[in-house]
Amino acid sequence: MNIAKVIVDVPASSINQTFDYKIPERFRAMLLPGMRVIVPFGPRKIMGYVVKRVNESSFDKLKEIADVLDLTPILTPELLELGKWLAEKTVSLYITAFQAMLPQVLKANYKKELERLSRESLSAELEALFAGRDFIPYGALENSQVNFHQVQKAIQNGDIAVHYLVKSRVTKKYVTYLKPTREVHLLEEALQDMSGRAKKQQELLAFFINQSQAIELNSVLKQFKTTRSTVNALVDKGLLATFKQEVYRNPYDDHTFEETEALELTVEQREAIEPIKQNIKENAHDVFLLHGVTGSGKTEIYLQAIQDVIDKGEEAIVLVPEISLTPQMVKRFKGRFGSNVAVLHSGLSNGEKYDEWRRVHRREVQVVVGARSAVFAPFENLGIIIIDEEHENSYKQEDQPRYHARDVAVHRGAYHHCPVILGSATPALESYARAHKAVYKLSSLTRRTNDKAMPDVNVVDMRKELHAGNRSMFSRSLKENMEKRINRGEQVVLLLNRRGYSTFIMCRECGHVRECPHCDIALTYHKYSNQLKCHYCSYEEPMPLYCPSCNSDLIRFFGTGTQRIEEALTKLIPQARVLRMDVDTTRRKGAHEKLLNQFANKKADILLGTQMIAKGLDFENVTLVGVLTADSMLNLPDFRASEKTFQLLTQVSGRAGRHDLPGEVIVQTYTPEHYSIELASRYDYWQFYQQEMQMRKKFQYPPYVFLALITISHENHVKAVQSTQQIVKSLWKHVRKETVILGPTPSPIARVKDRYRYQCMIKYKHEPELRTLINKINRQFADEINKHDLQISVDMQPYQLM
Repeated sequence: MNIAKVIVDVPASSINQTFDYKIPERFRAMLLPGMRVIVPFGPRKIMGYVVKRVNESSFDKLKEIADVLDLTPILTPELLELGKWLAEKTVSLYITAFQAMLPQVLKANYKKELERLSRESLSAELEALFAGRDFIPYGALENSQVNFHQVQKAIQNGDIAVHYLVKSRVTKKYVTYLKPTREVHLLEEALQDMSGRAKKQQELLAFFINQSQAIELNSVLKQFKTTRSTVNALVDKGLLATFKQEVYRNPYDDHTFEETEALELTVEQREAIEPIKQNIKENAHDVFLLHGVTGSGKTEIYLQAIQDVIDKGEEAIVLVPEISLTPQMVKRFKGRFGSNVAVLHSGLSNGEKYDEWRRVHRREVQVVVGARSAVFAPFENLGIIIIDEEHENSYKQEDQPRYHARDVAVHRGAYHHCPVILGSATPALESYARAHKAVYKLSSLTRRTNDKAMPDVNVVDMRKELHAGNRSMFSRSLKENMEKRINRGEQVVLLLNRRGYSTFIMCRECGHVRECPHCDIALTYHKYSNQLKCHYCSYEEPMPLYCPSCNSDLIRFFGTGTQRIEEALTKLIPQARVLRMDVDTTRRKGAHEKLLNQFANKKADILLGTQMIAKGLDFENVTLVGVLTADSMLNLPDFRASEKTFQLLTQVSGRAGRHDLPGEVIVQTYTPEHYSIELASRYDYWQFYQQEMQMRKKFQYPPYVFLALITISHENHVKAVQSTQQIVKSLWKHVRKETVILGPTPSPIARVKDRYRYQCMIKYKHEPELRTLINKINRQFADEINKHDLQISVDMQPYQLM
C-alpha cells in the first residue's frame, strides 16, 4: 500500500475530496491514517491529513509526500470516520471538520517568500522591491506599490519563484535540569582542589555530593542566589551537566484540590443512576435525559457513573457550558478523580490546551472535562459521555462546521456502545420531546438533595413602579430586600439580562442614533474607553460631543449596562460592596476565578453580572437573587425567545438558598403576564413545555419540523438579492410539496462588514436529499464564490437567526 489518500488544507468546495500521493520509501513503514503530512499542491507545499492507504490509483503521475509531521496518528480511525460524517451532516468541507477536532497549535500556518531566480535585471519596481536580496518575505510585496500582475508575469517568465514554508505551530515546553556527571568520590576530590575564592561553586558542588538526583536549574539558581555563570564554570570542568526535559503546562498547577468521597444517594438519585449503571455494565448505548431541579444532585450522579467507567478501564467525556466551566466545576471532578482529569476550555493558553490534549492522546488520563470541542477528545475506549446543562446554546458552533455537541455525543456513544447523559433543570424542548416519545430515557429529580424548598419567586411589574413615581432601575421591594440581606451579613446576586440589549447613544433633539458605517446596527457605547464600538466588525470611534446629524449637544445613552447599574447601586446602597462580572472585568486570564473567590470569601455583598453568573455557582451565603430586565430577549426575532427566557430565569433562581439559609428571588419585568415569566416563577416546566409545544405546532417550528437556514452575502446589494432568488428557485424545483421555503428576505441584520445579507429558511419534515441538493447549489455557484466573492453559508440546525 504505497499510495496515500490525503485531504489537503485548502478550504474550497472544488477541492473537497481526497488526492492521491506516492509514499516515499523512507515513510512507508511508519505512515498511518490520521497523520498530518506536507504535500506539494500546485506551486506550493501545504499540510494535509492522510485518511487511507491504498495499493493503486486511477492517476498515472503521482507526486510524492514531502514530509510527515506526526509520529503517531493525531486522528483515530473513529475520528476520521466522525469527521466525514460531520462534514456531510453540516454541509461543510472535510478539512474544516478535521480542523475543528484539534487544538489550535496542531493547525499549520503558512509563510510565503519570494526568491529571485534571474540574474538579469528586473523591472525598476521589482529591483527596488528585492533591493539586492535573493529572498524577501511575501509581506514585503503586499506592503509595496508593486502590482500583482507584474509579479505573476515575472513568475511565468521564471524570473521569480514563490515558496510556501509550512510552519507547524506545535510548541512544547522544555525545562533545563542540572545533574552531577561523576561519582561522589571524584566530586569530593574536585571540591578539595577548588580555589577558596569560588565560594558559590563550592556550595553548589557540596550540594550535589549529597544529592545525586537531577534538579531543575531555575530552582538551584534561586536556592543558592547565584547566576548561570557559576553553573557554567562547573559544567566546563565536566563536574555537572545540563539537559532539557519536556514538561506539561498544567493550568491547575497552583491549585490544591481537596479529595472527596462518593456521597450517599437519595432514593430519586438511586432510581436515576440504576439504568445508567446497567448500560455501563452491559456496554449498551442509550441516551438518558436527566431532568433535575437545581441543587438536586445531578453532578453526584455523573461522578458515580464515571467511577464505574474508570473501574472498567474505560474513559469519560464531560461537557459543561463554557461560562459554567468555573473553578467550582473543575474542583468537583479533580477532587474526585485527581490528576486522572484533563480540562479543556477557552480560558487556557494555546500551549496549555495542547498539553492537556496530549495527556488525553497519550492515554495519561481517563476523564476529560471541557467545553463544546472536548466532545472530540481522542479517546479510543469511551465508556460514557455526559452533557451538563444540555439546553445551553453554546453547545452549537456558529461557524463551519456548524455542529451541535449533542449530536456528536450521541453519534460517538452509538459507536462506542456506551450511555450518553443529558442533564438539565430546563431541558431543550427538542430533547424533552424525544424523551416524551421514548427515543431518550427520562429520569426526573424533583427535590433538592438537602430537601430545602426552592426559593420563592416574586414577580414585580415595573409599569406599576413607574406609575408610583419610581424611575430607578430597582423596584422598591428589591431595594428593601437588598438592604435587609446586607444588614444581616448575607449576600445578593443581581443578574442583568443583556441578551439582545445594548447601550446605544441617541440625540434627544433630532432622534439620530449613531450606527456602524459598515453594518446595519447601532454602535454600542463602552464607558471604560469612552468609545462607540460595533460588535460585528470591530469598527470603533470616539464618543461624539455633538450630534453628527443636527450638531446638538443633547446626546444621551440608552440601555442599561452593568457599569451603569454598578454606579446606581453605589448611590442607592452606599454601604454595599459590589463585584461586577461581565466581559470587561473577566478579560484577563484567571479573572473569572479571582472574582468568584472574592465573593466566596465574603469580600463583597453583591455580585452583579450578565448571564455568565446564572449557572453552576454555589454560594452558601446567597439568599437573594434579583433579575433586572427579565423580558429583554422576549422581543428578539427568534422562535426560541420564550424558551431562553424560561431557562435563564429558572437557572438563576437556583443560585439562591442552596444551603441552610432560605432564599428569595425577585424578577423585575414589564410583561409579568407572559407565560414564560409566570411559569418560571412557579418552576412549572411541564406546563411550560405543553404551552410552548402548542405554539411550536401552530407556527410549525422545531421539534415539529426541521429547519435549514441559507444566508447569502455580497458587497453588491443587487447581486445578493438575485443570487438568493436563484437559490430559492432551484430549491422549489426539487423539494416536496409540503416543504415550506420562506424568503428571500433580508437578514435581521441586513448588512455586516459592508456586505449585504439575504436569507431563506427551509421548514421540512422529510427531505432525505436536501443536503445533496444544497451541495449541488454550492457547486453551481462555485464560479461566483471563487471569482466574485459571493458567500453562501448553510446552517442545518440554526440557533442564531440573526
